[in-house]
Amino acid sequence: MTRQPAIRLTGLTKKFGTLTAVNDVHLTIQPGEVVALLGPNGAGKSTTIDLLLGLARPTDGSAELFGEDPRHAIVTGRVGAMLQGGALLPTTTVRESIALIHALHKHPLSVEEAMERAGVADLAKQKIASLSGGQMQRARFAVAVVSNPDLLILDEPTAAMDVAARHSFWASMREFTDRGKTVVFATHYLDEADTFADRIVIMSQGRIIADGTPSEVKSVVTGRTVSFTLDSADAASLQRLVGVTHLEQRGNRIILQSEDSDATLRALLAGYPSATDIEIVPRNMDDAFMALTGPSTSSGTEKTGASK
Repeated sequence: MTRQPAIRLTGLTKKFGTLTAVNDVHLTIQPGEVVALLGPNGAGKSTTIDLLLGLARPTDGSAELFGEDPRHAIVTGRVGAMLQGGALLPTTTVRESIALIHALHKHPLSVEEAMERAGVADLAKQKIASLSGGQMQRARFAVAVVSNPDLLILDEPTAAMDVAARHSFWASMREFTDRGKTVVFATHYLDEADTFADRIVIMSQGRIIADGTPSEVKSVVTGRTVSFTLDSADAASLQRLVGVTHLEQRGNRIILQSEDSDATLRALLAGYPSATDIEIVPRNMDDAFMALTGPSTSSGTEKTGASK
């Protein structure tokens, strides 16, 4: 028997008056995938999440979770969600908040395991109202995961977390995905998407403009970045070095985008032997994101270099 996709969006569209927030989105995510949903503010990410969770009705098209209506999949405990606007009762303790959701499901994790996974065991007796922003995010994660869902939807999960908490969160997430669970997360931290996602979906102006592995998405930008320190130099002459396509200067730090980093480096050292602290790195997810969602997309033209 063929497994149903964890998520299937077909022609999904949502309009608010004259504004089209989500525009004819088609997306299929299979069980076990870890998918990052990226896009600039206003791209339609949060609205898409609301639609696939049944929190809003589409103007056109449909959303299915495991072949079912989203609300049915959620009621049966197959879906957990951690949303930016997800409120917890301020007068309850962390443990009480998790226990409330635990009681609603047939095959949940224990409250203790959910707290351990979310890193909030030490906050069990603390009132929700007293939590910091990062602690609140971890409490929301515990509430999302306690039903032992097959699909976890996370909207900006590490917002307000410090670096240590972010690392702890993703370590816990690896344990979750290692069990074959499906995870979809929206984030502004592009390094998280690059590191933890199997697949990246980028939205802009309500449409999907790229869909592929991190490597496939990054392949829309070619070449490497050559950066170095130079006390005095004519920026115009550096711009003319072999292979250079773009130059940025930050004080005495020069950053060159090059289509042929080997040729650029040879020309740099021949013309500017006093250059120091030279670094050569591949173009990263930030570069690809900017290339795909930059000003040229405002005309409505889709950039499909990484699309499937």
